[in-house]
Amino acid sequence: MAIDWKKEAAARKENFLADLTELLKIDSVRDDSKATTDAPVGPGPKKALEAFLSLGERDGFVTKNVGNLAGHIEYGDGNETMGVFAHVDVVPVGTGWETDPFSPVIKDGRIYARGSSDDKGPGVAAYYALKMIKDLDLPVSKKIRFIIGTDEESGWMCMDHYLANEPIPDFGFSPDAEFPIINGEKGILTVYVNTKGDNKGGKNELNSFDAGLRENMVPQDATAIFTSEEAEQIEKDFYDFVEVSPITGTIKVEGTDVTIEVGGKAAHGMAPHLGVNAGTYLAAFLNEYSFGGDAKNFLQLTADYLHEDTKAEKLELNYIDDVMGDLTMNSGVFTFTPADGGVIAVNFRFPKGVTPEGIEIKMESKLAEFGVTLSRGKEQLPHYVSAEDPLVKTLLDVYQRQTGLEAHEQTIGGGTYGRLLERGVAYGAMFPNSIDTMHQANEFMAIDDLMNAMSIYAEAIYELIK
Repeated sequence: MAIDWKKEAAARKENFLADLTELLKIDSVRDDSKATTDAPVGPGPKKALEAFLSLGERDGFVTKNVGNLAGHIEYGDGNETMGVFAHVDVVPVGTGWETDPFSPVIKDGRIYARGSSDDKGPGVAAYYALKMIKDLDLPVSKKIRFIIGTDEESGWMCMDHYLANEPIPDFGFSPDAEFPIINGEKGILTVYVNTKGDNKGGKNELNSFDAGLRENMVPQDATAIFTSEEAEQIEKDFYDFVEVSPITGTIKVEGTDVTIEVGGKAAHGMAPHLGVNAGTYLAAFLNEYSFGGDAKNFLQLTADYLHEDTKAEKLELNYIDDVMGDLTMNSGVFTFTPADGGVIAVNFRFPKGVTPEGIEIKMESKLAEFGVTLSRGKEQLPHYVSAEDPLVKTLLDVYQRQTGLEAHEQTIGGGTYGRLLERGVAYGAMFPNSIDTMHQANEFMAIDDLMNAMSIYAEAIYELIK
């Protein structure tokens, strides 16, 4: 008997939205200041993990909490295991929201909340797809584990812990990107550019510079506080600068004390060209004035090598691979104080043909004049699953059958849990015509997209485990 997957999804819409709403109410931003042995990345992610696992318990699945960092919901049995990987942590809220980011609002067919599209909305849709298979009592020949992480937006501590304690699935997908499929993911590397804190020697002394919330977000806000012998001229010039730039800004002058705040546009770090980097704009403006010492180096290297260059052309790192596309660069977090010095977190998404070592060597060469030191954060190499793999073919077939749209392979600059598996991909929940608001203010997901994704996920999972 043929199953009407769309009809089955529609029948679960009310319950789905109720469960999703409760999960979206949880502020699950990683908070190291509140981390404990019992809540390794803070109480919010732990609470969200427990809430998700409680859905599985309620619906009669086998569940397991693995150290309050990750967990799984299990169904079926067999010699092979399929993994579906989702995450309940979210990026920081930032500014510019028109509603409370943790009080979900449904308006014009969209659900607004932090995590609605990345990744609680798609995650709950994929869970309901598995629930649909169980509700219909469909025969399966493989085990499936719906695996939930709590630290995807930061260091992936959750998956390091989970895979050190649980067997790795044989194949699977993560509902954390877009359709038709993501079978290629660029490598990810953050390089920290470090300066000392000397701020003497100019007409202006930089006391602090702050921009950005996370390495994988384009900074929406930036603030500089400094003392100035030319405050009056800087104030006049700043208003002219804002007038001709894609930013907003305020400047406050009290004698020689100056505070400048700049507003840009947040975007996902994998697509920095879609944002407006408040940090680099502020540094580019200040670089036109007399600062000294390490503060000058901090501002000048940002203006000369990072500003308005998401392809890293000025660092001579621009590169394009025929399959995986081009290297991109996001300058995600800036901090400077005389006491602690300066740090700029530069996040790269790189295709095959580029190495972390090559990126660091080139940066050392180009930035040597500024007296900086470099250090590397966690790195992930490029990941690719052939379009000929049966997993990829099955997922593309289901997508094309349900949507009538062309199904083709794709590579992104984002990093999903799909890369944890040798035969792992990302699959939805964004559609080609979806509006991408991940990591942005007023994040939302169209409810129709979530329902269509649920239907696709249900058929796809069943095709792979029946």
